Amino acid sequence: MDLGLKGLKAILVGANGGIGREVALALAGEGCDIALCGRSQDKVDKVVGELGSSGVKVHAKSLDVTEAEAVPAFVNEAAEALGGCDIFISFTSANLGEDSDAGWQAVLDADILPLRRGLAAAKPHLDKSDNASVICMSSTGAVEEFMGAQPYNALKAAVINYASALAQNMAAEGIRVNCITPGPVMTDDGPWLQIKDQMPDFYNATIAAIPAGRMTTGKELARTIAFVASPASVPMTGGNIVVDGGYTKRVQF
Repeated sequence: MDLGLKGLKAILVGANGGIGREVALALAGEGCDIALCGRSQDKVDKVVGELGSSGVKVHAKSLDVTEAEAVPAFVNEAAEALGGCDIFISFTSANLGEDSDAGWQAVLDADILPLRRGLAAAKPHLDKSDNASVICMSSTGAVEEFMGAQPYNALKAAVINYASALAQNMAAEGIRVNCITPGPVMTDDGPWLQIKDQMPDFYNATIAAIPAGRMTTGKELARTIAFVASPASVPMTGGNIVVDGGYTKRVQF
């Protein structure tokens, strides 16, 4: 199937590692030009090197997404460098794992506000696209109890609500907005490798709770995101797509 991504322009915030890196590689593999940013210059440079063989246009920058002007400035710079924006996704995230003022603020600063600020900056560029698509990243912690009362879970639930409202507001303008809600995902540089080594009982219990018997890989999730973001999914907007190997036990409707 031709996803229709060749020649499109994707701006990816926080794609210097983990799921974001895998999505950058997947989209570039389909011929999509890529702009990406992340905190670590070394990691940004590594992804740029990995994208080199794809032959697509690449724009990259290291920055601190918690600075109010950093993400909007990057988005506008990226749209100019690529010649537009057809796809916008923000992957940045933080979780202190505690129900405290600091815990709530950390998720707001590193996860929620970069998404809002980045999308606001991308909107004028998306308005000019014939294939405008926004993907919001949530978590299965938003839809079922996971490790107690945590601001991360609550604010990831807010992302699902926000994406749904955006989809209603932007559909008439030709901009699709969908939410991806992953369960545990194994990537080359993600947290689950560390959890496997340092918290083996928790890791094994998590695997045991996944009917598929294993975690979703970053590459598998990236292919799902690429499909949902692509023109092949034009009728889909306002969706919340759970990708978790059956980890979530609720009926998905």
